Amino acid sequence: MTLSTEILTRSPLLDADEIEGEIGNIILSTRRGSVIHSTSNDHPLPGPMPDYVEHKEGVNQVGKLSAEAVIREYDAAVKEIEALGVELAEAAKKCEAMVAGVHAMVNEIKELAANYREEGKRYFLQIEDCSLMTSEVRTVCETLKKRIAAGRVAA
Repeated sequence: MTLSTEILTRSPLLDADEIEGEIGNIILSTRRGSVIHSTSNDHPLPGPMPDYVEHKEGVNQVGKLSAEAVIREYDAAVKEIEALGVELAEAAKKCEAMVAGVHAMVNEIKELAANYREEGKRYFLQIEDCSLMTSEVRTVCETLKKRIAAGRVAA
């Protein structure tokens, strides 16, 4: 918001004398470089200019005020951009933490899969061992039946 817009929107019931007084206060504040408060309400007027700029010799008051208004708008935008950078850095930290959590979960999943694979292998071997033993018992039983049938059972 520009200085003139700020003055006009703060108090729509100002008369011309009050507006002149406000403009005078702004001029005085720019010369002093400090924040002043208007008499009509408690909204602070702009404070000192950013320290990375300074007025050139010979610039008239209108040029100074215009340049100050522009630099303050840019400076306000810079502060918002910097705040956005801080927010993005915080979001990046959260993402990094989430990614670390995902990597930990992936490792747990790999370990779980390896355990299931080993358990499946153990059951596989157990079933095959039982199958071999059952086949062996069946073979022994058939051989015994044949001996019994042939009458050659040894005592």
